[in-house]
Amino acid sequence: HDSVGLGEDGPTHQPIEHLASLRAIPKVIVIRPADANETVEAWKFAIEHKRSPVALALTRQKIPVLDRTKMSSAENLVKGAYILVESAKNPQVILMASGSEVALAVDVFNLLESEGINASVVSFPSWELFEAQSGEYKASVLPKSIKARISIEAGVKQGWEKYLGDYGEAISIEKFGASAPYEIIFKEYGFTKEAVVQKVKTLLSKLKTV
Repeated sequence: HDSVGLGEDGPTHQPIEHLASLRAIPKVIVIRPADANETVEAWKFAIEHKRSPVALALTRQKIPVLDRTKMSSAENLVKGAYILVESAKNPQVILMASGSEVALAVDVFNLLESEGINASVVSFPSWELFEAQSGEYKASVLPKSIKARISIEAGVKQGWEKYLGDYGEAISIEKFGASAPYEIIFKEYGFTKEAVVQKVKTLLSKLKTV
């Protein structure tokens, strides 16, 4: 099961620790695609990759197919993380997300743009594949100069600290037990564009004093 969006069956359907558990297994490549196009690329990689197991974390939620005429190609999935869309001017904040939360990150990006805040959205389907890239590439996706970073993933934040840096913040789920339709669950846990935008504004304001 993917995240808490599956149903209303309580903790048994809230595998918030599964991604972190899979990522902790040596030599296993974990891929959580953002949409149908990334899923195609993930499956293609999985059947061609011979050196280690590949785990695909998919969703049953209704998520949009991202418009690749306006965003980067899904073929970038093999790099583990890539800039999906970013402001024309220098981004002030990086929004990192995997799987079904990438569409939320795009919604947040659009809302920030409308309010004059420049951002970059990084689709982050696979930590393992990203770590295999060159230092130059990783720095191009996550420039050290951008200290405002938000990770969005409907699971524990364990492991995201590496990419959040000293000042970034995670939108995550750190407890079991809540049970409700996914729209209510996500609102309660802060997985709405309004909540994330407020988080971004608070972080940017905080960084002005650093």
